[in-house]
Amino acid sequence: MVRKDRDRDRDRDDRSKDRDRDRDRDRDRDRERDKEKDLRPTSNSTYYAAAGLPAIKPAMIPHSINPFTNLPHTPRYYDILKKRLQLPVWEYKERFTDILVRHQSFVLVGETGSGKTTQIPQWCVDYMRSLPGPKRGVACTQPRRVAAMSVAQRVADEMDVMLGQEVGYSIRFEDCSSAKTILKYMTDGMLLREAMNDPLLERYGVIILDEAHERTLATDILMGVLKEVVRQRSDLKVIVMSATLDAGKFQIYFDNCPLLTIPGRTHPVEIFYTPEPERDYLEAAIRTVIQIHMCEEEEGDLLLFLTGQEVLSSVFYSLFHTETALSDEIDEACKRIKREIDDLGPEVGDIKIIPLYSTLPPQQQQRIFEPPPPKKQNGAIGRKVVVSTNIAETSLTIDGVVFVIDPGFAKQKVYNPRIRVESLLVTAISKASAQQRAGRAGRTRPGKCFRLYTEKAYKTEMQDNTYPEILRSNLGSVVLQLKKLGIDDLVHFDFMDPPAPETLMRALELLNYLAALNDDGDLTELGSMMAEFPLDPQLAKMVIASCDYNCSNEVLSITAMLSVPQCFVRPTEAKKAADEAKMRFAHIDGDHLTLLNVYHAFKQNHESVQWCYDNFINYRSLMSADNVRQQLSRIMDRFNLPRRSTDFTSRDYYINIRKALVTGYFMQVAHLERTGHYLTVKDNQVVQLHPSTVLDHKPEWVLYNEFVLTTKNYIRTCTDIKPEWLVKIAPQYYDMSNFPQCEAKRQLDRIIAKLQSKEYSQY
Repeated sequence: MVRKDRDRDRDRDDRSKDRDRDRDRDRDRDRERDKEKDLRPTSNSTYYAAAGLPAIKPAMIPHSINPFTNLPHTPRYYDILKKRLQLPVWEYKERFTDILVRHQSFVLVGETGSGKTTQIPQWCVDYMRSLPGPKRGVACTQPRRVAAMSVAQRVADEMDVMLGQEVGYSIRFEDCSSAKTILKYMTDGMLLREAMNDPLLERYGVIILDEAHERTLATDILMGVLKEVVRQRSDLKVIVMSATLDAGKFQIYFDNCPLLTIPGRTHPVEIFYTPEPERDYLEAAIRTVIQIHMCEEEEGDLLLFLTGQEVLSSVFYSLFHTETALSDEIDEACKRIKREIDDLGPEVGDIKIIPLYSTLPPQQQQRIFEPPPPKKQNGAIGRKVVVSTNIAETSLTIDGVVFVIDPGFAKQKVYNPRIRVESLLVTAISKASAQQRAGRAGRTRPGKCFRLYTEKAYKTEMQDNTYPEILRSNLGSVVLQLKKLGIDDLVHFDFMDPPAPETLMRALELLNYLAALNDDGDLTELGSMMAEFPLDPQLAKMVIASCDYNCSNEVLSITAMLSVPQCFVRPTEAKKAADEAKMRFAHIDGDHLTLLNVYHAFKQNHESVQWCYDNFINYRSLMSADNVRQQLSRIMDRFNLPRRSTDFTSRDYYINIRKALVTGYFMQVAHLERTGHYLTVKDNQVVQLHPSTVLDHKPEWVLYNEFVLTTKNYIRTCTDIKPEWLVKIAPQYYDMSNFPQCEAKRQLDRIIAKLQSKEYSQY
């Protein structure tokens, strides 16, 4: 009896164990199924823990209904959310929110890849939505157009909304936002432009200055403006975000505000230097790309930093035979690389090369997120190679990059106030930039950075940080914007790094000669109107003045063409054909009128892509110019500026356009000396016409759009003008009592004497 009872108990225990085992197995199966499912919101963090995600408090878990659209979240939203929650920044959400609530301004340092650019603005939106009263928006500035557009698209996807609705972006000549927009990414210059019409920026409750460590001109001005605005608006929050650890200067500037540091998810990066300086960094860079692709057994993509779009296009061609415009200086290197790749054979892994620069269309920017080519059957590794300007240092994060090639150069704007010349020069990067570039290799796993310079150069020759742009720029546009903002006392404006007095004086002098400021330094009615145009002061003056010469339609077209990338394409394999095509548009009086001819032909041919291809014209540049022209036209309409043209059959048609050019660029004129060289007026710099000009002769007087410093001093985009126009249109500037002795002065003296004696009844 006892044995039977014991056996019965044992059977019951066994059945119980079987049930427990089945229950455990079912629970494990359910847990595995939950891992595979889209992440679903719940009252606890079961799903997050099951998915191997960090512990999340209930308050952090979003509702199943999208609060912005009042529709259920899409499955894609949960896929993205799963990745978002793995970003390092999420561990700091509670601390961030606490600081945001308690402080008006603070500095946030987050390494590239921490998620600060995408997540922080969304948390600020949540904060603004939680406040009573009218709902204000959130602005997040970016130093570059590419970043503003691509990040806005990413955040729109994360918030499960359409780009241009609740999330938008604003860059020069393009506004993708609406009345519904509550989070706007924009270039720093666009927020500064908004401040002109809304000095207290009332539409925003939180303003985030991202990538502040880059110290762009507009960011530095914005910091000074916002520092004053927060004193007048206690409800405004300002967050300064930086990717570098040198944040003390920002804290001190904003009255010793708090600092929140968020580490990135970085892995060790092995640094390699060259034993000797490279004579040709571009050739060395391309050679390194090929060697890594062929010799490295580890999978991983490559990121190559170059200085600008022209060079990028050259590399793009050298690897993939594209019909992109090439730079003459590297033609031979491209041919050698092309031959080498052709000779590699089919056993080498596939390579996908993607250029990245600021003027690239948004859809092409997104290609940097594409996967690399797959492995071949023989095991050869396929790789993605992103060839980028310094935009990829901090503005964008590209997953999958394991190898970085850093030649150590970038293009920087440099201004010489004594000769009033601003140029883009290829200069050595700073140590901070070098560290940022190397860090791109350690985003997902240990990486390697190949520095194409010596370790000695890094330690002894490179500056610690990039020189702030405000200390090396022409401040004409900045001073005009500050005056428009009502800031008249420029000497005492709270610059983080005050510019040199001579640079400020040159800017004031320029604006005075353009009649944007009166002799007391006050903004004139013309200057106020000029400030509304997103153009350099000279271009803005030229557009407005063109109405007086009955050629505003034509000057609008020329201005639009000057505001977009080069429209002429010159591929290596078809240089002669491209040059012949360009000369079909050439105007005898110079490059500005040639650009006008191109635009007119583009419109007459119904904006045809095929026509552009046949005539070696960059279609994207022409479409961008058309968009710019439309926006400038709307600004003119706002001020009731007439858009009109001189009769094309009139002899004055082209003369009037050239006179209108002089109204803006009378300070950028060169005179042909007896020696055969050109000398810039007043500054007496010896210059030459740029080889790209269509001028087939040497006019005695030329107006130029750009002074280019390379191996020689070149003036680019030139037009033949008459000296009589100079003294008539800009008598204040061409006051001979302040003119240096030169051949140009002697000729102008004779012209003025004739005008005064009324020998010239008209000009």
